[in-house]
Amino acid sequence: MLRIHFGERDIARVQIASGPDPLWETVLALHHLTAPGGGVPVFAAWRARALDELAERRLTRPARLISALAPDAGYFPDFLTPDASRDGLAAGLRALRETPRTRLTAELRRAGSAARLPRWTGAVAKGSRQPLDELAAAFQEVHRAVIAPGWTQAAATADRDRAARTRALCHGGVDAMLNSFRPYLRWEPPVLSVDYPCDRDLRLHGRGLRLIPSHFCWRRPIALADPELPPVLVYPVEHTAGWAPATTRACHPQALSALLGRTRARVLAALDAPATTGELARRLRVSAPSASEHVSALREAGLAHSRRDGCCVVHALTPLGAALLHGELAPVTAS
Repeated sequence: MLRIHFGERDIARVQIASGPDPLWETVLALHHLTAPGGGVPVFAAWRARALDELAERRLTRPARLISALAPDAGYFPDFLTPDASRDGLAAGLRALRETPRTRLTAELRRAGSAARLPRWTGAVAKGSRQPLDELAAAFQEVHRAVIAPGWTQAAATADRDRAARTRALCHGGVDAMLNSFRPYLRWEPPVLSVDYPCDRDLRLHGRGLRLIPSHFCWRRPIALADPELPPVLVYPVEHTAGWAPATTRACHPQALSALLGRTRARVLAALDAPATTGELARRLRVSAPSASEHVSALREAGLAHSRRDGCCVVHALTPLGAALLHGELAPVTAS
């Protein structure tokens, strides 16, 4: 059992993150890929496609690099999921690379007491930054392959969850909002209790608590191990059994071109993986103003949306845009 102890100032500092955290999502998604016996049924279709994608892109080794440090059970180092990733993947990876040596040594020593670590972690503990650069690159590649393509849907699922928590807050204050997390969390003021694999107490001491909705978190919420770090609690959002259809019909480029125009159809297809305007322009070999103009048109039609990620604006398909591209509507999920 994890018991989170609130003081008077902590109640006023409870936050719900605006969306999923890219590094937490990458770690937790890999847990589903390494779980024995095929993993959780609701993720089965996604899992099969993700494993194929990693194999096709030859990313099995980068995935194993992360999984070696973040097994699907027990402790994994907190530096893999830094607080800075609230500002996006780039900010999170920058913080990961800049983790102080003393913290790296302590967290790797703790991880090593629970499992045998790869040899390269010894070089990290001695001050070499190259393994950290390789680890950050592995995160970026795996995220791009198996997280980014479904980021719009993951964000939409988190948005629905956040809306439900906000309604509870409006109707009954923080008490009602925290009680809305049952059965995962049990709010008995001033203590929030969480079913947990180990028995521990976390005292907030006026720092508040940031609640992070997660698409790939499963079974129970997760907290950072170090009580001195900014307190967070990553919690699972609700899925329906059919959130990830087993198959999607192939899109028909010629039909889309006839409907939208050739360039706009290419922009729609390119946004199947979220991208900034510059990335989109480079993918399609068009000017940045042209890419921006086409994204604006798709956004006005409800086929794309844009959200700020740190200093960048990232464009992605909406569920309607994905349905037009793939020829299949996603199932409707209740809030």
